Amino acid sequence: MANTYKVLGQQNPSAATSTTLYTCPSATQTVVSVITVCNRSATPTTFRVSIDVNGGGDSNEDYIAYDVPIGANQALELGKGITMDAADLIRVYATLATLSFGAFGEELT
Repeated sequence: MANTYKVLGQQNPSAATSTTLYTCPSATQTVVSVITVCNRSATPTTFRVSIDVNGGGDSNEDYIAYDVPIGANQALELGKGITMDAADLIRVYATLATLSFGAFGEELT
């Protein structure tokens, strides 16, 4: 197996829109080291993050963060050590369009 350390995905989603941050490629497993959330605004807001197995829709059990508050000009880290299989997705949602999300980790092929 080859291991590739990389930026898995970066997104600035539109307000109130569920957006795919990362999709685990076929024949691949992924270990997400960290998911970052950065509020680029002076206005506090909230966010959500879900891990959707096999690309399914967001179900209650998929969320690792739900309507979490993030302060003005603040950055947070979450989800350390998330394991994913082919076709699994990370989805993000921001109440305002002022959040940047990043996923960083290792793909094993």
